[in-house]
Amino acid sequence: QVQLVESGGGSVQPGGSLTLSCAASGSTFSISTMGWYRQAPGKQREPVASITDRGDTNYADSVKGRFTISRDKSWSTVYLQMNSLKPEDTALYYCNAARRLGLPAWGQGTQVTVSS
Repeated sequence: QVQLVESGGGSVQPGGSLTLSCAASGSTFSISTMGWYRQAPGKQREPVASITDRGDTNYADSVKGRFTISRDKSWSTVYLQMNSLKPEDTALYYCNAARRLGLPAWGQGTQVTVSS
């Protein structure tokens, strides 16, 4: 199994920055892709960014050019650098790990609030 713990959320003014971290433990060797999802109140959970074991990245159109996903090679930590934050980025952000075998893993979520 893989366990994920997010951190780094908080409150920030529009235009500000935050960096989220996701610490992975357990069978991290089984991970093929890690990503960030978010869910705003009353909305469905949506993908934000992902990174594969080859380092390929993918971003939602709404965050391209503002957010950057990165990881260390051992899959122990994945980061989401968020710049130029907007009120519409307010959501609960979840870390996800897709595995070659077995069910995907999810973290418990970390709240990001962008407000003046």
